[in-house]
Amino acid sequence: MKHPNTTSSNDSSVVRATTHDLWSPQDGDNTTSFELGAALIARNLVPREKIDAARRVHQQTPRASFHDVLLDMGANESVVMHTLAAGADLEFVTPTKDCIDLETLTQLGLDYCKARRIVPLLSEDTRKTIATADIHDIATIDEVRIELGSCVVRQVVCGPSAIAALLESAEPQAAEDIDLQQLLADAAEADVEIIEGSDEDEVDDGSSSPVVRYVNHIIQTAVREGASDIHIEPSESAVKVRFRIDGVMYETMNPPRKMFASITSRIKIMASLDIAERRLPQDGRIRVQVHGRPLDLRISTAPTPHGEKTVMRLLDNRSIQVPLDDLGFSPENLATWRSEIAKPHGILLVTGPTGSGKTTTLYASIQELDLQRLNISTVEDPVEYQVRGITQMQTHDRIGLTFGSALRTMLRQDPDVIMVGEIRDQETATTAIQAALTGHLVLSTLHTNDAPSSITRLINIGIEPFLVSGAVNAVLAQRLMRSVCKKCATDIPVSAESTAILQRHGMEIDTMRQGAGCEHCRQTGLSGRLGIHEMLQVDDALRDQIASNPSVNGLRTHCCDAGMRTLRQDAMQKMADGRTTLSEVLRVTADNG
Repeated sequence: MKHPNTTSSNDSSVVRATTHDLWSPQDGDNTTSFELGAALIARNLVPREKIDAARRVHQQTPRASFHDVLLDMGANESVVMHTLAAGADLEFVTPTKDCIDLETLTQLGLDYCKARRIVPLLSEDTRKTIATADIHDIATIDEVRIELGSCVVRQVVCGPSAIAALLESAEPQAAEDIDLQQLLADAAEADVEIIEGSDEDEVDDGSSSPVVRYVNHIIQTAVREGASDIHIEPSESAVKVRFRIDGVMYETMNPPRKMFASITSRIKIMASLDIAERRLPQDGRIRVQVHGRPLDLRISTAPTPHGEKTVMRLLDNRSIQVPLDDLGFSPENLATWRSEIAKPHGILLVTGPTGSGKTTTLYASIQELDLQRLNISTVEDPVEYQVRGITQMQTHDRIGLTFGSALRTMLRQDPDVIMVGEIRDQETATTAIQAALTGHLVLSTLHTNDAPSSITRLINIGIEPFLVSGAVNAVLAQRLMRSVCKKCATDIPVSAESTAILQRHGMEIDTMRQGAGCEHCRQTGLSGRLGIHEMLQVDDALRDQIASNPSVNGLRTHCCDAGMRTLRQDAMQKMADGRTTLSEVLRVTADNG
């Protein structure tokens, strides 16, 4: 009879076989001798001062990992995690949502993966690949192996925010199916009582009134489809619900006309608006959760001859967590913009129409700055996204807190960098100019069609040309174009008509990239968006030109002669690279822009 504490040779082989199923790098794990801070300093990836500060913070918070402390202090996630992975001889990955192993994710459970900061990825072999944000959490990898039936598990490294974004994108893909006829059986025209007193902040599970369930269904569908805006539009005998997806409107639902008043009232109650006021426009905000994902909805109602039109803009913090590298900048424009945001003072303007990604670019630029050593403040209307490490102030015109007065207040708060949501009037422009000339870096937006127009716009607002020439460092004009769908992309010959257009722009190519159309892109051949940019960098020669109060056409000609690439030229290059289509270029850009 064997002693219970002894192990036979056969048992030992079983143990070795079982533990060997936990995948490890071929060269061995040397994490015990690897010191992340020293490696980052040695490679000049993170300043020594930040590493020393992180070490002090880590001593006070021993339960947190050192790399998490570094990330909380604003260190570049990709740099830190890539270095950490290299030190542990593990692969660093930056997967997309298409790489998620949904079957394994379902088996493990979404909540479990969120709590453990892991995500299963598709693998080309029989092993299961698990991306983790913590290389030392071997216990979780072992739990996963056991849960998946003692299979071989390969561990790779991914950034924590990237894992969180992947898991959010893998939330349940289908909202609850709603029987519209069953809903209408209980819904009467202008029936507000059934939702009276309901001010819950979550999109519920459909157990309350039919109208509440239908409004929830609209929101859930919009989130699932990746819409940025929801339009509820009444006509004389019908109601139309349209979503803006990748900048284009799509009609998605047609609820019966007798539901319209109840739908509008429900949305007003959620946004704390006056349901009795139907003659005046109203604005509000709703904070909701859809499948555990927090969202802000910005609500606007406007009276029309057939009832109030309601527009809901979906604001998601994930949209501002995009690095500058992923915004579609050309290498030249990206290098120029990074050099500009590194300057200690001056004004940087991002210009374009509503919905062109200006706010995303500004927030991505701020994330590139040292949030620990700089005092960064913003003045916005409204504060759309909450960002850790910066001070954000929202304007309130009714009580006199305008952009100008809020900006003057921020200047008394010892700022290094100020972001102004928009320069709308002379007061705001004058204060921003003064801030730039007194040693502050000011980032703001304007609504103009191209970069040179921003200079003349400031002069037309009432700013002296010599002040504009002295304060403005650079102007970035941008647009968003739809990208070719990666699922169904194919190369097609260039038609004669397209050849003529390309020749006018000095381009000659034989084939063009185009999507054939599939379920992923709604049969359009286009999915997702990328930015196109027009970078105007103000040098000494241009400052002299601005000081002479030029016309916008003269200024544009001077900038183009000096080498500025226009929006159309940048878009055509991205088309030649196979990232978008010629029709999309012609739709978004003008001949002079």
